[in-house]
Amino acid sequence: MFIDTHCHLDMFEDIKGILERAKKRGINHIITVGIDLESSQKAVQLAETYDYIWAAIGIHPHNAKMFDEKTYIALEKLAQHPKVVAIGEIGLDFYRHLSPAEIQIKAFKAQIKLAKNVKKPLIIHCREAILETWQILEETQAFNCSGVWHCFPGDIDLARKCIEKNFYISIPGIVTFPKAERLQKVVKEISLDYLLLETDAPFLAPVPMRGKTNEPAFIYFIAEKIASLKNTSLQEVASKTTKNAMKLFHFCP
Repeated sequence: MFIDTHCHLDMFEDIKGILERAKKRGINHIITVGIDLESSQKAVQLAETYDYIWAAIGIHPHNAKMFDEKTYIALEKLAQHPKVVAIGEIGLDFYRHLSPAEIQIKAFKAQIKLAKNVKKPLIIHCREAILETWQILEETQAFNCSGVWHCFPGDIDLARKCIEKNFYISIPGIVTFPKAERLQKVVKEISLDYLLLETDAPFLAPVPMRGKTNEPAFIYFIAEKIASLKNTSLQEVASKTTKNAMKLFHFCP
């Protein structure tokens, strides 16, 4: 059994086909993740429709310029839903700067506050902002929430620091790319007890599906690569990462 801990099902038209292919590959749970208020609401609707789909809600740093008090109140209400398992994806993105840095920071801190209030783990987005993200997590005592670094952007030292703070490391299809040596080193050296699997579908399709639209069924290829890097079985990767996801997000099979 596999769990795709991070994808964006609201971006697909053929949901039925996506889910059928995922089931055939042994993906028994999927967390669909919001990036704005609309997609967060859709995530909850999908989670209500399918018992094996769960929702995360939040405002992505790209969309932080849309964040205001009304948005916070709406997210706070959504967060009470029993199928909402995390606040995310939230964080900082200083690569594309689609929202000004100071607005990203404000939205990030507000959503950390929300996560602490509703006692949900965090799903962290971080691109070209590792130091700033870490500083905010420490300042706001966000590590008390626990959580996961989505599409892990750092090196082995950052991975170890995250683990010390009770955060998980999420491994996307990037790990299958030939030039992803830094992420591959993280996978080799970090225990399976701290790793999660994610597709970030429809983005970042893994080898051998590069060039295609990513989907949850492709989690298989990510798990296969991790098993190879760690010289262990696919079954072991599935078992450990599934256990980790259930421990972090508090849902049962």
